[in-house]
Amino acid sequence: MDIIRDWYKTISKNPQLTLLVLLLVLVTTAIILTADILAPFITALVLAYLLQVFIDRLDQLNVARWLSMTLVFALFLAFALVVLVGLIPLLIRQITQLARQVPDLMSRLQDVVMHLPEDYPALVTPDQAARIMDQVQTEIVDFSQFMLGSLGGTVVGLMTWIVYLIIVPLMVFFLVKDKDKIVAWIKSFLPQQRQLAGEVWKEVHHQLQNYVGGKVIEIAIVAVVTYIVFAFINLQYALLLAVITGFSVLIPYIGAAVVTLPIAMVATLQWGLTGDAVTALIAYGIIQALDGNVLVPFLFSEAVDIHPVAIIVAILFFGGIWGFWGVFFAIPLAVVVQAVIRSWPSKSERIPQADSVD
Repeated sequence: MDIIRDWYKTISKNPQLTLLVLLLVLVTTAIILTADILAPFITALVLAYLLQVFIDRLDQLNVARWLSMTLVFALFLAFALVVLVGLIPLLIRQITQLARQVPDLMSRLQDVVMHLPEDYPALVTPDQAARIMDQVQTEIVDFSQFMLGSLGGTVVGLMTWIVYLIIVPLMVFFLVKDKDKIVAWIKSFLPQQRQLAGEVWKEVHHQLQNYVGGKVIEIAIVAVVTYIVFAFINLQYALLLAVITGFSVLIPYIGAAVVTLPIAMVATLQWGLTGDAVTALIAYGIIQALDGNVLVPFLFSEAVDIHPVAIIVAILFFGGIWGFWGVFFAIPLAVVVQAVIRSWPSKSERIPQADSVD
């Protein structure tokens, strides 16, 4: 109780801390209560922040503001058009084909698993093989349903995609164009004494700019290299697997492990338990090793400084609260938490403040 009382006194006697805690509570509550309703706006806000990273980079090169905004937004629209017209139809086709082959895959896996007790009687019993097969079937069915559900096969899902395609780019444009006006409007509601909140935001903004810009480049490089490698070894669904592998880098450590399953599924479905399937998995392992040991240190030498254990804890914690999106934004949220902890006054810093108030 003494710890809680001391914590409460620290906040109540320090207007800076009071404002910081209040802003964190209000923003977190607003996100929790309106995430589903305002999903298009939140998506546009994230995309606008992403574009702002590259606009700021061009500003540092002394490019005129209007030119950098026009160039970045034009490239964004061109990229979105290429993805919409060229990439998404191919992904949908490959996802549908893969889902149709799930029964064949399950049959092959069942044959392999059920022969494990005969091939390795000292390691696997018939009951264990049956339990393994039940678990594998459950995971495969859940994965295929998730992939098909992500296509928006229902009327509601189709309407949602249409809303996103029309509204989100429009909101992104105005958020980027009127960023200064929007920021000034928000600041007008905040008290003048907000230095602590400003320091926290500056640290979060600095780290996120490095993180976001680096992650975009990392996703592109990993996806392209993976597609080239998988296409070279003639692995089916190379484009789909490359896209999944690219986005898996957003979830450090865990993403690479999770993506191993669909790659193993496709390789086993195509070649069975042969050397070709092992080659595909080895190639994937090499790509992940090069990403973690070469690409990441190069891109993020000055980016997010968070211990790997803290990253995993953030993924588990925020994923447990907000599901997929909690996992997706685990590192940015961890950056916010770290900035708050660093800016929180130490015990020696609180005493003078408390004395001055009294």
